[in-house]
Formats: sequence, structure tokens, C-alpha cells
Amino acid sequence: MKVADNLANINEQIQAACNKANRDPDQIKIIAVTKYVSIERAKEAIEAGIVHLGENREEGLNAKRGVLGDKPKWHFIGTLQSRKVKNIIDKVDYIHSLDRLSLAAEIDKRAQRKVKCFVQVKTSEEESKHGMDPDEVISFIQQLEQYSNIQVVGLMTMAPFTDDEHVLRKCFRALKELQLEIQGKQLDYAPCHELSMGMSNDFKVAIEEGATMIRIGTALVGE
Repeated sequence: MKVADNLANINEQIQAACNKANRDPDQIKIIAVTKYVSIERAKEAIEAGIVHLGENREEGLNAKRGVLGDKPKWHFIGTLQSRKVKNIIDKVDYIHSLDRLSLAAEIDKRAQRKVKCFVQVKTSEEESKHGMDPDEVISFIQQLEQYSNIQVVGLMTMAPFTDDEHVLRKCFRALKELQLEIQGKQLDYAPCHELSMGMSNDFKVAIEEGATMIRIGTALVGE
């Protein structure tokens, strides 16, 4: 299907989820996860009205950005090795996988401006999932004050791939509660107003639980 048709279908589902949760659909930003698709398909997404593109590897980011330029907002959504920071830092608008002080130090060292970062939190019990333990997040964010080039705009998590709505809600709700706790501290360098959670299979539940950015690959641009 055309990306525009997929987007129309997704927007209908966003509207329904927002109606259920008494939220404004304008609060939801769609990140098209283009890591598995061609440059042409990513371009089609932009032409359909998508503003945000997500890549998880340096190679894919460079290839697409080399053609598409700065028109979209670029999100690095994969695990980020410290040694790779210098190769992507001036090419992305958001980093979704800040999860350790050594990475924060490298981002701060290499950045020429404030970098909008999400702290990645492991809210599920799956061993394969990356991120910080929720109990460590507050202390971690307080330590980020020393890095003037980092702005914590929000938190990110990945729920298990499951149809069990109870499990999904538990993961997303835990991230929302953590976000509210951080916001209550009123930290200038960590406004933490965004929640990056929800993918093709679970974004409706994520929206109902407070997501502001949803990362959609398969349902939007395909495999």
C-alpha cells in the first residue's frame, strides 16, 4: 500500500485512541521507522506528510540523510555505542537511547549544540530489551546536570511483543509515572515532556497511557 493510505489508517486509530483517553491528537507525533526500507520509500513518507524519521544505524542514517537532507527531523532510535557518537551527533535532532553516563559524556563532548535526548528505560522483564532500571533513572538524570549539551526531553521504552494488553499497559504506565516524577523536580536541563513509546502493534495502548511520540515502521512504511 501507499504510505499515504497507511498514514490515513494510522491517523484514524490515533484519533480513536485519543478519544478514548480524552487526549488531543495534535499531541501525538509519528516517527516513521525507515531502517528497513529504501530511500524512495522514506521519501514517499515525507511526501505523505511525515515530519519525523527514525534510523537505528549510522549507515542507514547517512544514506538517507545524504539524499533527503534536513527536511525531516532525524531520530536515532537504536542502541548507540559511544565510539559511534562522533559519526552521528551533528546529523540527528533526537537520540532515543541514552542509558549510561559514559554515553552522556561522549555526547556532551562531541556536540556543538544542545542535543535532545530520551533516557531509555527498561520497563519490561524481557532480557532482550535495553535500557536503565526504573529505580536508577532519577539518580541518573540528576547526574546529567553536569553535561551542558544534553537536554532530557523525555523517556523512551519498548514493551514486549505481545497481545496481552495488561502487560503493555503495565510497561507504558510505569514510564508515564516516572515521567511525572521527573517533571515534578522542575529541572531546566530535563523538562522531560515527551514519552517515546508504542510501535506498530501497540501504539494505540501507548497513546491511551500517555505517549507523545510513537515509532511506526511496518504499519506505515512496510518491511
